[in-house]
Amino acid sequence: MASSGLGWAQLRQQARALETQTETYLHTYSQFSNQTNIPLKPTEEERSTEAKLQELLEKRENVIAQLTRLLDSEISTTAIKQSNLALLRDKLSDHRRDLSRLRNNLKEARDRANLLPNIRDEISAHRAANPAAEEAEYMLGERNRVDNSINVVDGVINQAYSVREGFVLQRETLASINRRITGAASQVPGINAIIGRISAKKRRDGIIMGGFIAFCFLVFWFML
Repeated sequence: MASSGLGWAQLRQQARALETQTETYLHTYSQFSNQTNIPLKPTEEERSTEAKLQELLEKRENVIAQLTRLLDSEISTTAIKQSNLALLRDKLSDHRRDLSRLRNNLKEARDRANLLPNIRDEISAHRAANPAAEEAEYMLGERNRVDNSINVVDGVINQAYSVREGFVLQRETLASINRRITGAASQVPGINAIIGRISAKKRRDGIIMGGFIAFCFLVFWFML
């Protein structure tokens, strides 16, 4: 039983060490999908890391299989050993899922990085194979630019018409105010008589001033 216990301890220690290495390589592998400019093809480091992860998982599976056989061969097993073995199996399953998830993330990131160049290549190939289509696309672009210029000119003209209509409206408003003032003045009792008297007084003052000037001129003439 002593040798059996030693075998168990050694195998369990080996399994734990392989777990630690797996976690380190999983962290490294996760960095490949977080690159700013992800390579279009897997790099040597990426392939090496993925292969190392696969190797570690297989080693852990073999160690767990040895632990299982060792546990089955014992006449009586403890709950602690059974719990440790279950934890090792669960951790192995978790790391397998993590590797699959990271592999899918890396594939999606690489597909997104390849999408734009592929579209550009397809457009270039289509234009090269269809020069008439490229010319038509160019003419369509020129037409769109001309249409945009015409829209700008139309906008300026519409603004000018709006300003002109504003001036016309203001002129009509002033004329209406003038008519209302004139109408109101005509309706005030005695306003026309006052206006007439003012005009008559001005004419009388003008006649008196004219006569006085003429008299002064005649006096001056006779004194010569």
